[in-house]
Amino acid sequence: MSADNKPSLAAGEAKLFPVVETAEGKVRGLRSGRIAVFKGLRYGADTSGANRFRAPQPVQPWAGVRDALDYGNIAPQIPGDRRHVYAGLILNDVQPGGMGEDCLVLNLWTPDPSPAGKRPVIVRFHGGGFYGGSSNSPGGDGEMLARFGDCVVVTVNHRLSALGYLYLGEDGPFADSGAVGMQDLVASLQWVARNIEAFGGDPARVLIVGQSGGGAKVSHLLGMPVAKGLFSSAGVMSGSRLTAMPRDQAAKAADQLLRRLGLRADQIAELQAVPFSTLLAAQADVEAEDRSRGEAPRSFAPVLGQAIPHHPFAPGAPEESRDIPLVVSTALDERTYRETNFDMGWEEVRQKLERRVGADADMLLAAYRDEDPQATAFLVNARINSDTSFRLGAATMLERRVAAGGAPTWAYLWASPSPAFGGRYGAVHGIDVAYSMHDIRFPLAGPTDDSLRLADEIASAWVALAATGRPDNPQTPAWAPYDLARRDTLVFGHPTQSVSDPRGFFRAYWEKDAAGRRG
Repeated sequence: MSADNKPSLAAGEAKLFPVVETAEGKVRGLRSGRIAVFKGLRYGADTSGANRFRAPQPVQPWAGVRDALDYGNIAPQIPGDRRHVYAGLILNDVQPGGMGEDCLVLNLWTPDPSPAGKRPVIVRFHGGGFYGGSSNSPGGDGEMLARFGDCVVVTVNHRLSALGYLYLGEDGPFADSGAVGMQDLVASLQWVARNIEAFGGDPARVLIVGQSGGGAKVSHLLGMPVAKGLFSSAGVMSGSRLTAMPRDQAAKAADQLLRRLGLRADQIAELQAVPFSTLLAAQADVEAEDRSRGEAPRSFAPVLGQAIPHHPFAPGAPEESRDIPLVVSTALDERTYRETNFDMGWEEVRQKLERRVGADADMLLAAYRDEDPQATAFLVNARINSDTSFRLGAATMLERRVAAGGAPTWAYLWASPSPAFGGRYGAVHGIDVAYSMHDIRFPLAGPTDDSLRLADEIASAWVALAATGRPDNPQTPAWAPYDLARRDTLVFGHPTQSVSDPRGFFRAYWEKDAAGRRG
C-alpha cells in the first residue's frame, strides 16, 4: 500500500467505525446501512459481588477507545419456555450477549453520531415483566426506527427478578434493594442525559416507552422523584401498572427464597456470595412450590421504599409527571398469549362468565358475540380476560391522568390481528412492538403492504411524540387527547380511525364490576 492511500483508508475506517467520546471515555461503533450502531454501552458498573442488591454504581472512566460492536450481558433469568407457541412468535429465546450480572448496558442507533444532530430520542424498555427478557432480542433492534424516524433509539438492559427486586429490609447496607432494578433504569436515563448529545440526540426531547413489563417500568418511572427531569414524554403499551409491591408482601417472598437457600434473616450479607445460578435455581424451586399448593408463584417486582415512595397510579396519577405528555394503549386480544385451548367451545365461555358475573352471563356473552360475529369462542374468552385485566388497568390510568389535569394524555387500541396461525391469536399481546419499531419481519407482523402501512402510522406517532410532545402526525387520522366526555381513542386497524369510547359498553360494565368487588 502506498503512503498516498493511507489517509483515504483512515477516513473510510472512521466512517465505517465511528468513534464517539462519552463522559466516561471513547467508544467505537459500527455503521450499518448508514445507521451508526453502538452495542453493549455500559451505563453502570458490574452488579455482582459487593454491588449485588445495591443501587447502581458509576462506570469508571477509561483511557483509549472501547469497542461497542456487540451486545453486553442480559440479566440472569430463567429462560422462556418454547413449549408455549407464543414464546416462539415473539422470539423470546433469541437473546445474544450471554447471561451475567455485568448487565447494566444499553444499545444505541443513530443516523449521525454528531453533537450537531439534536434529533429526538426514543428510549425503549423491554418487556418480560420484571423477571425476564432483554433489549438484546431481535424485537429490541432499533435500526429501522432510527432510519425511518430520523431519531436516536436507545434500548436498555437492567437487573431482573430477585437480583433487581429482592426486599431485604428498610435499614442497613441493603436498604431499598427492592427497587434497584428500577434505579438501574434511572441510571440509564442519567447516562442519556450526559451522553446522548454526543450521539446526535437532543437531551431535551427524550421519550421513554415500553410494552408489557416495559410499560410497567414506564408506569413506575412516571412516579419516581429521582426520574423527574430525565424524560419529556412517555408511552405505556399494554403495561399500565397502578401499584408497587407492598413491603409486607415483598418480605414474604424474600423469606421464602432465603429459606430455600438455607439462610437466616441475619445472614443476608452471605447472599452476595451465592452464585447467581444458585439463586435462580432457588427462585425456580420457590415458584414450583407455590404452584404445587395451587397458589400464584411468588414474584419479585418493584417495592415501595425510598426510590419508589408511593404507588405509581394509586390513588391517583403521580404529581412527578404531571407535565409529561403520555400515550396509553392496549391490544384488543391481549390475553390470547396466555391461552392454549384453541378449540374452546361457547358453553365453556358461558360457564366461565357465569362464575364471574352470575345472571349477567348470557347477556354479556351475547354482547361479545354481537360485537364480532366472526370471533371464535377462544378469541372471545381472551377478549373478556383482556377487558378485565389489561384494559381495566389502562382505563383506570387514563381516567386518573385526566382527573389530575396537567399535560395531555392520548389512548390507542391495537385492533389489527396477527396473521400468525391463520389469525387465531387475534390482536395479541405484544403485536404492536414490531410495528412501533418499524420492523415488520417478525412472525406477529409479517412483510406485507398492510403491515408497512400500520408500521408507518404507529412509528410516526412515537417519533412525533418524542419530537413535539404530541403523537399527531401526517400518517394517522386526527388524534384528540383523551377526556372523560368523549374518550377519543385511535384504533389501529382496517382502516385506522379515531373512535369516541370504542367498546364503551364493555369498559363501563367491567369498571362497575370491579368497583362492586372492591366495595
